[in-house]
Amino acid sequence: MRNINMDVLRGIAVLGLMFMNIYTFAVFEYDYTPSATPPFSDSLIFTINTVFIDGRFRSLFCLLFGASLVIQWQLWQNVEKQHKRLKVLAFIGLAHGFLLWAGDILFIYACAGWLTLKFSQQDKEKNLRMGMLFLLLGAFISFLLAFVEPDFNPVTRSSESFLMAYDAAYSSYFAGFVSNFFMFIIMLIAVPLITVWMAAGLMMMGVYLYKKGVFIHGLTNSQFKLIVPAAISLTALRLIIDPNQSVFMYAIVEPINWLAALSMAIFYCHIIVKVVKNIPNNWLLLQQAGRMSLTLYLMQTVIFILFFKVAYPTAALNFDRLDYWLVIAFVLVFQLFFCKVYSMYFKQGPCELIWRKLSR
Repeated sequence: MRNINMDVLRGIAVLGLMFMNIYTFAVFEYDYTPSATPPFSDSLIFTINTVFIDGRFRSLFCLLFGASLVIQWQLWQNVEKQHKRLKVLAFIGLAHGFLLWAGDILFIYACAGWLTLKFSQQDKEKNLRMGMLFLLLGAFISFLLAFVEPDFNPVTRSSESFLMAYDAAYSSYFAGFVSNFFMFIIMLIAVPLITVWMAAGLMMMGVYLYKKGVFIHGLTNSQFKLIVPAAISLTALRLIIDPNQSVFMYAIVEPINWLAALSMAIFYCHIIVKVVKNIPNNWLLLQQAGRMSLTLYLMQTVIFILFFKVAYPTAALNFDRLDYWLVIAFVLVFQLFFCKVYSMYFKQGPCELIWRKLSR
């Protein structure tokens, strides 16, 4: 029987990714860049992002990816078939990253998934230990690298460095392609250093949670009493820390946010599992979105590139956080409508179908 809870969670994750990814479609290197006098809504949305969004949906997606690897093994009993699927996903990710958007996660997921498969058949307690080991390794490397060249200078849209990056990305379509190409190379360099360990750690945690039945029954009382205080305390600590206060604070922010994101993502799993209860007709639109997560993820890239690079290239110079959220709201509604209509005629999303056929 298909796990309906995981479909809904996957739908929430892929739609939720937009709330952080959208900023990098404007000017990739700088994520969100405020105006010299940002409105109050910027501060409010930043706090909402920090508490509920930043890293949370990415972590949720990794947990689900790890759990899916276990489900595939149970269905196929064939690790070579899983390896082939990951290879195809890696090539899709490379094409996506080099040709469209340097923030691609598919190649990272494929590499981390390959690493996860090596340990996923061990008992669940070893899965938990390996997951924590990978997470701590990624956090430690991230912490050390932050000391290399810390940058405490605030950047606004009027900053020279930002305007140079904007010109490099928008002076022509070819210039934008070249800028994206080299940014993705930098991202690939970070994969073996930091990203793959973080993603693999989260996937191993997903393997552990699946074997513990969390995606079917939710957290136990003892697990709930551990996760909720961890999510609250780590998130509060992230809000308190000012990364511009010292090099140490600058270095510690990201590792703390990773752990806060993991705790919150597990909490999201528990809540959705308890609400959906694996009932086929519950939250049907999000189920459909979850079954087409690859299609929706790639579609978001195409939509945002057309919007920022073609339809409204000055958005990076004018948009505040609220403006970005309005764009997300439009895309979110469009994608849910697409899922509803498409699912009336087809069982698999177009990109999922291509991935499946190439993996045979």
